[in-house]
Amino acid sequence: MEDGYRNSSNFYQGARDIAREVKRQTSNQAMDYYQNNTYGGYAAEDGYYNSGDPVHQEEDAQSDATEGHDEDDEIYEGEYQGIPHPDDVRAQHKDTIRDEFRDHSDILAERMEDEEQLAYQYENIIQECGHGRFQWTLFFVLGLALMADGVEVFVVGFVLPSAEKDMCLSRSNKGMLGLIVYLGMMLGAFVWGGLADKIGRKKCLIISLAINAAFSFISSFVQGYGFFLFCRLISGFGIGGSLPIVFAYFSEFLAREKRGEHLSWLCMFWMIGALYASVMAWSIIPHYGWGFSMGTHYHFHSWRVFVVVCVLPCIASIIALKFMPESPRFLLETGKHDEAWMILKKVHDTNMRAKGEPEKVFTVSHIKTPKQIDEFIEIQSSTGTWFQRWFVRVMTIVKQVWDNMLYCFGGQYRKNTVFLAVVWFTMSLSYYGLTVWFPDTIRYLQEEEYASRVKRFEDEHVKNFVFNFTLENQIHKDGTYYNDKFYKMKLKYVTFEDCVFDECYFEDVISTGTIFKNCTIKSSYFHNTDLHEHRFIDCTLINNTFSNHKEDCDIDFEEDNDFLIYLVSFLGSLSVLPGNIISALLMDKIGRIRMIAGSMLISAVCCFFLFFGNSESAMIGWQCLFCGTSIAAWNALDVITVELYPTNKRATAFGILNGLCKLAAIFGNSIFASFVGITKVVPILIASTALVGGGLISLRLPETRELVLM
Repeated sequence: MEDGYRNSSNFYQGARDIAREVKRQTSNQAMDYYQNNTYGGYAAEDGYYNSGDPVHQEEDAQSDATEGHDEDDEIYEGEYQGIPHPDDVRAQHKDTIRDEFRDHSDILAERMEDEEQLAYQYENIIQECGHGRFQWTLFFVLGLALMADGVEVFVVGFVLPSAEKDMCLSRSNKGMLGLIVYLGMMLGAFVWGGLADKIGRKKCLIISLAINAAFSFISSFVQGYGFFLFCRLISGFGIGGSLPIVFAYFSEFLAREKRGEHLSWLCMFWMIGALYASVMAWSIIPHYGWGFSMGTHYHFHSWRVFVVVCVLPCIASIIALKFMPESPRFLLETGKHDEAWMILKKVHDTNMRAKGEPEKVFTVSHIKTPKQIDEFIEIQSSTGTWFQRWFVRVMTIVKQVWDNMLYCFGGQYRKNTVFLAVVWFTMSLSYYGLTVWFPDTIRYLQEEEYASRVKRFEDEHVKNFVFNFTLENQIHKDGTYYNDKFYKMKLKYVTFEDCVFDECYFEDVISTGTIFKNCTIKSSYFHNTDLHEHRFIDCTLINNTFSNHKEDCDIDFEEDNDFLIYLVSFLGSLSVLPGNIISALLMDKIGRIRMIAGSMLISAVCCFFLFFGNSESAMIGWQCLFCGTSIAAWNALDVITVELYPTNKRATAFGILNGLCKLAAIFGNSIFASFVGITKVVPILIASTALVGGGLISLRLPETRELVLM
C-alpha cells in the first residue's frame, strides 16, 4: 500500500510538472502570436495595463477567470488562500539572495520604476471596476468616521458651561480643557497617519476610532477634573487618526476623473458632524433633569448624556468598517498581490451586479507589485521571549514610521511638503482662531448690552421685609437692611456696595455673579446658600452664622446654557453647505490650486467686513460668510494632499500636515481669545494676513488633477 501511495504521489508530481511546462509553452506561443499582430486582448504597452478589442475580451471571458482561478489553480488550490506556491517561494528566495549583492540605490530605483508602472496599471484597473455601489457604501462608512471627527471638535465647547458647574472649574481649567482635545488630535494625526502606511488603513482606523469611542464614553461618567481631562486627551488622540486615514483610504478606490469631486463630497460629513453635535446639544443639555444622582457626590447630568450620544457616529463607523476590505493599493505596496486581486475583483463584481451586468468578467489576472525593501526583524520563539519579539517588532515599526516622516521632508517631496505645511498652518490659524473669536465676541456684546440695562439703587432703607423673588442685574449702594429675610430666591449679577446688613436671614439662596463689596454684615444667619467667603470683598463680618453651605459652583444653568451658543455653531456649520457643493462640482474643472488660492483670498476679504460687526446679528452673518467661503480651500487641501504623495507616504504626509493644522488651532484659540473685548484690529489683521500669505504660497504647488495616484 505504501508503494502504491509513493507511485501515486510521484505520478501526481510528474503530472503537475508536465501541466506547468505545457502551460508555459502555450503562454509563450500565445505571446509570440500576439506580438506579431496589432489587435486583441489586453496588451502590456510600456509595461502598463491597457484594454484591447472588446470582442476578444468576451472570448477570453469564457475561461475559468469567471471562477477566480485558472488551470494552475486546479493543480495548486492554495494559491488564493494565502498559501504561497513552492515555486514562488523558491523564486523569491533566489531574488533575495541576488539582492544581497546589489547596491541599495539600484534596488530603490527598481522599486520606483515598479511603483510608476503600478500607478498606471492600478488606475486602469479601478476604471474597469467602475464607480458604483461599492464606492458609495465605503463613502458612507468613512463619512461616519469623518462625522465623528467633526463631533469631537465641538463636544467640549458645548459641555463647558455645564461641566464647570459639576467640576467647579476655574477660568484656566476651562481654557486647558478647550485646548486639550486639539493637543490629542495633533499627536494622533502624527502617530496614526504614520502607522496607516505600515500596518494598513482599515486596521489603524478601527483602532483609532475604538480608542476615541472608549475614552469618550468613560469621560461621561468621570467626576474629577483631572481624569476627565485625561479622557478627553486620549479620545482626541484616537480621533486624530480619522482625517489622514479616511482620505488616504477612500482615494485609493477612486479613479482619477472621480477623485476630486467625491473626496469633496466626503468632506460634507465633517459639516454633518458639527450639525449633529449642535442639534444634540440644543436638544439635551438644557434639560438639566435628564440624569440621575447617586448620593451627594456622584451626579450624571444632561451634559453627560450628550457626551454619550456624541459617541454614536464613532461606534457606527467601527461596526460598518468590519465589513469593508483593506485598501488594495496598500496591499500591493506591501507585496500582497493575491489579497489585493481578490478585493479588486469584489469591487468589480459588486459594481457590475448593481449596474445589472453580472456577467461582465474581471479580466485582470496579474498586477504589478513593487519590489519589497523593508523587512521586519523577527526573533524566533526558540531564541527569545514574547516580550523580546514584541519589543523588536514595535521598534522596527517605529523606525519605519520615523524614516517615512523624514522622507516627506527630503528629496523630491521637500518643497511640496514645506509649501503645504505653510498653507495648512495659515489656514488653520485663521479659521480656528476666528471660530473661537466669533462666539466669544458675541458673548461679549451680550454682556455689554446686559450691563447697559443695569438698575441702580442708592440710600435705600429696608426693614422687616421678605425677599422671595429674583433680584437681577442690580447695583445697591449705601443701603441699610435691618431684620430682612432673603428666602428661596436668586441673586443674579447683583452688587451690594457700602451696605449694612443687621440681623438678616439668608436661606436657600442661589447666586450668580453676586458680590458684597465693602459691606458691614453683623448678627446675620446664612443657611443652605452658596454665598461663600470669596463673595465678600473687603467686608466686615461680625457675629454671623454660616451653616449647611452649598458645595456646588455658582453658575446658573438658565443663563449659561442659552440657546444662542448652539444656534451660532449650528448656523456656522450649516453655512458651509453651499461652499461644499460648489467646491465638489468645480474641483475637477478649475483645479485644486485655483480653488485653494481663490477661497483663501476671498476669505481674507471677508475678514475686513468684521470691522462693521457691531451687533450680534452682524457677527453671526459675517461668521457664516467666512465659513462658507473658506470651506472650498479646506476641501481642495484635503484632495491635493492625498494626490501629491505616493501610497507608502500618503497617510504619513497627511498626518504630519494635519498635526500642524491642530497645532495652529491651539495657537489660534489662545491668541484670538485674548483680544476679545480689547480690540478687533489685531485678530482681523492676523487672520487676513495669514490667509493672503497662505493663498499666495499655494500658487507654488503643482496641479494634481491630471495625475494618477503614485
